[in-house]
Amino acid sequence: MRDKSPRPIDAHVGNRTKMRRLALGLSQSALAHRIGVSFQAVQKYETGGIRISASRLYDVARVLEVPPGFFFEGYGEDGAAGRLAEEPASYAARSIDPRDVAALIRGYRAIRDPGLQTEVRRLVATLGACVRRAG
Repeated sequence: MRDKSPRPIDAHVGNRTKMRRLALGLSQSALAHRIGVSFQAVQKYETGGIRISASRLYDVARVLEVPPGFFFEGYGEDGAAGRLAEEPASYAARSIDPRDVAALIRGYRAIRDPGLQTEVRRLVATLGACVRRAG
């Protein structure tokens, strides 16, 4: 009997989809309408419950204004793919809420000074490096 839990890559792609959708302020229904599926399908895409086909992923990328490769960024880095395969529930518990990511992106986009944007990126990178070293 096949395990019903999402494959790690499908969960990752779904999470990236949700993160970007929220960053743009789109509802699941709005995304669904623009790509020609039901909002329930978008819900399942975002959880990894159903896989997004290549042609549908292309449509999603177009609507969310990102290259298709965006959905795979970060997958497999630092052993994340291995951790997902071994312990999907604990990985999900540690992951960031996409709404928080969306709020950060909206705040960052509101900064109009390019120099200040650069400083914010450096600050976040520095804090992330400190946390990784301490962890």
